Amino acid sequence: MDGKLIDRLRGARRVAVLTGAGISTASGIPDYRGPEGVWTRTPSAVNAFTIENFMADAEVRRELWRTYAGHAAWHAEPNAAHRALAELDNAGVAVRVLTQNVDGLHQRAGLAPRKVLELHGSMHTTRCTGCAAGFPTTEILAAGDDDPACPHCGGILQPGVVLFGQLLDGAVLGHARNIAAASGVFLAIGSSLQVEPAASLCTVAVEAGATLVVVNRDPTPYDSDAAFVLRDDIETAVPELCAAVGDR
Repeated sequence: MDGKLIDRLRGARRVAVLTGAGISTASGIPDYRGPEGVWTRTPSAVNAFTIENFMADAEVRRELWRTYAGHAAWHAEPNAAHRALAELDNAGVAVRVLTQNVDGLHQRAGLAPRKVLELHGSMHTTRCTGCAAGFPTTEILAAGDDDPACPHCGGILQPGVVLFGQLLDGAVLGHARNIAAASGVFLAIGSSLQVEPAASLCTVAVEAGATLVVVNRDPTPYDSDAAFVLRDDIETAVPELCAAVGDR
């Protein structure tokens, strides 16, 4: 790893980490825009992830529920990158993860839930679009309905993820911006940085004086703002970055 990068990272006390689908591919979860990504292989699948279509068309809802019923994340395990971030936090560095992922692998790797902001929600929860009642997604899937209705009010149920056309939770996004602004190091890992407003957290961090490091297989719109850009394998690069931060 570049000696200048190691010098910039060494001894950092506050590390904010924006993670995207690329950090979970080594755990067997496909990304979205890569060569074998969900949208790449089945462009029409994006229709089921649009709130307007989801609310208007029962068949679209069935497609989305089929997607989540067979999702690889139910059986996935955290990989070396997830574990390295949790271990860095356990070593005394203040690590906060701002994730675009909905798989829950950061928490399973050992990070406390309060230290993980799920910007795009969680596949592990389901809510009613009518009365807002919440349920574990596994409970809803176990019932076997292909277009499940709320057991309380009969309303349409939606997995607790942010669909296209929906706004991010304002409180969560505001908290994420505060974390980005307070960080000394901001790592953007495995994200195409094409989805806003999550990607703009990079700008928030840089404008506040943080060192931005982008770790991604492909170029991103924020590479020019980064102090360092790594195209290395994420399972290799992230433990090395964490070791550099932890070297005091």
